Amino acid sequence: MDNQQIIDLFQSRGLVDPSLAQDILSEVEHSGKEIAEILADFEVIHHRDDIWPIVATELGTEVVDITDWRPADALLALVPAGTARLHGALPVKFDDDGLSVALVDPLNPQVVEDLRFALERDVRVVVAPDYLVEAKINECYGGEGKAMQDILDQFELSSIDLSDEDLENEVNSAPIIRYVDLVLYQAIKEKASDIHFEPFEDDFKIRYRVDGALYEMAPPPAHLALPIISRVKVMANMNIAERRVPQDGRIVKQVGDKQVDMRVSSLPTIYGESIVLRVLDRASVNLSLDNLGLPNHIYDYIAETIEKPNGIFIVTGPTGAGKTTTLYAALRRINTIDSKLLTAEDPVEYDIDGIVQIPINEAIGLTFPRVLRAFLRQDPDRIMVGEMRDKDTAAIGIQAALTGHLVLSTLHTNDAPGAVTRLLDMGCEPFLVAASLEGVLAQRLVRSICLECKTAYEPSEAILSQLGVSAHELGDKEFHTGAGCDICGHTGYRGRQGLYELLDINDTLRELITSRAPTVVIKQKAIELGMNTLREDGLRNIYMGNTTIEEVLKYT
Repeated sequence: MDNQQIIDLFQSRGLVDPSLAQDILSEVEHSGKEIAEILADFEVIHHRDDIWPIVATELGTEVVDITDWRPADALLALVPAGTARLHGALPVKFDDDGLSVALVDPLNPQVVEDLRFALERDVRVVVAPDYLVEAKINECYGGEGKAMQDILDQFELSSIDLSDEDLENEVNSAPIIRYVDLVLYQAIKEKASDIHFEPFEDDFKIRYRVDGALYEMAPPPAHLALPIISRVKVMANMNIAERRVPQDGRIVKQVGDKQVDMRVSSLPTIYGESIVLRVLDRASVNLSLDNLGLPNHIYDYIAETIEKPNGIFIVTGPTGAGKTTTLYAALRRINTIDSKLLTAEDPVEYDIDGIVQIPINEAIGLTFPRVLRAFLRQDPDRIMVGEMRDKDTAAIGIQAALTGHLVLSTLHTNDAPGAVTRLLDMGCEPFLVAASLEGVLAQRLVRSICLECKTAYEPSEAILSQLGVSAHELGDKEFHTGAGCDICGHTGYRGRQGLYELLDINDTLRELITSRAPTVVIKQKAIELGMNTLREDGLRNIYMGNTTIEEVLKYT
């Protein structure tokens, strides 16, 4: 529904004054959240779903509960699938008063007129939460593949050369809105972590990443690239007229019973803008250290380290290795009433109650070093720095650790000992790094074998030699792979799990750090002192039947 329409409705009923209305609209634009969520945040309503009785009163109709409801086939037949999806209309009841439908956008009178015309019968609107109507339409009218084809059949657009005015009309047209919503719905249902919209010379690809691997959706016609990408930009409050520079935005969408946060990034290419949405599942912010599947010794170490009064604990690994998830789980454990927690992030990925979170904004000079300096005057106990990416940030982090604060942060290095060298390469003094660093956890995410189709097999000599083990060393160890089934989409994998390498900084390693020993020396000494490398943790998971040789070779 249109935000302005909803605000006008609340104003006309005296529920918000003009000044508050402006604040709410501005917060919607700034946060990317849905307006119902913001109204609840501003305490205009108690819960986001309290908006629907107000909409129903305005329309002179009733709210219907469709949570566990399933319409009869005869009722569904009154509204063809293509029409239902195009107009976001779910038939709810048919009686002497005509056909009652619940709409995704009940405040749009044009939809009702179009439905009356298309169905050639009287249509009466009833109200239900828009995300429930959307989910029920997808549930009642068949799978997403058919749904997309139904909607694509409704397109009449044939030219890519649209004026700005035509483009705006097209972006707000029912087929484009329904199509983009369906793409997002399908990708999120498949538990995608990223959704890619990519225009090329002759085609337009839509791909999504699940458990680290990319899958392609059935592509829409290439000439729809511009309106589809512009629709995503509108949803993310980005400037659709500006296509020459990268932009960032945010979308918060209700999908089923959960709220999904998406970070949106656009990049100009030679064939139009490429858009990537990073899906931030709010459910993962509720993860605790207990649910991360950490090996016992690493779980105990982290639980002990984050309770220390000062020092630096770093989680390292490439993008998408789950570093932020591990740190958030650690923060949730120490988020107690007697502890002041501050985080500086670029951007803030999840909001956690009880933690003061600051988004970095380089454009206005709100950089990591500047925020960190301000943090030290805010009487914190624990500080999380999204990433130590330069000397200033690292130096202030070390200073904070030495002055009685616990600092959690991330780095991009290949292994745990590499993090020490990275800090020294940035220009940090070796004796300060040695004095402040408590530990470094390197991690990777590998795909887990699907339990439904897990089968034992005999690997070839060649692949075993790549892994660095010989057949006679293995004894009676078994190897497993996923054969592929309907549950895992015939990939053989379902879900992911971590591989970990923990560098516990003790006095011996501190001496090596102070003398600027190279990474290889620190690593060798750490292994002598009992550190398991990522590859060794990978082998452990292979022998336990959790993952495959190919996954471990790919990530370690």
